[in-house]
Amino acid sequence: MRKYRLVECVSKEKLERCLDELSSRINRDYEGKDLVLIGILKGAFIFMADLARRLSSPVTLDFVRLSSYGDQTETCGNVRITKDIEIPVKGCNVLVVEDIVDTGITLNWYLEHLRRTYCPESLRVCALIDKHERRQVDVPLDYVGMRMESGFIVGYGLDFSENHRNLPAIHEVVFEDTE
Repeated sequence: MRKYRLVECVSKEKLERCLDELSSRINRDYEGKDLVLIGILKGAFIFMADLARRLSSPVTLDFVRLSSYGDQTETCGNVRITKDIEIPVKGCNVLVVEDIVDTGITLNWYLEHLRRTYCPESLRVCALIDKHERRQVDVPLDYVGMRMESGFIVGYGLDFSENHRNLPAIHEVVFEDTE
């Protein structure tokens, strides 16, 4: 494996402020309404847990796991569900929680699937990180924690070969040249 080092780019304190701002907006928008959070595994689980604890509305939690990358580092566009939601969401207010949105291909597919298959009352998206410059498909992001332009990042649920999800801050992976 190529050698690399981690450089912190988003501190734990900045993440806390981001969560406070997002939850404040969501609490205002869903005041007096029940809300279903659907986290996209695996990356969104830490973000969703911290977000859910800040919400004042009654919240139900569920998770979906999607596969679109196969053995590649870029999505191939063929999306499949490897773990579907288990609670009924027909007629519910649904907030899909995603760690990072880049091309938008997988998220767009999943939103259409939710609309067609489960018929929620409302459907919105909360993303911790928007990498808009990589967008190939326009997807609605109703709540965005922060925009990041480039860099391969890990921590706070984000991984590199299933490692570093547990870091409390977000770090950029900097690959070291080997000669």
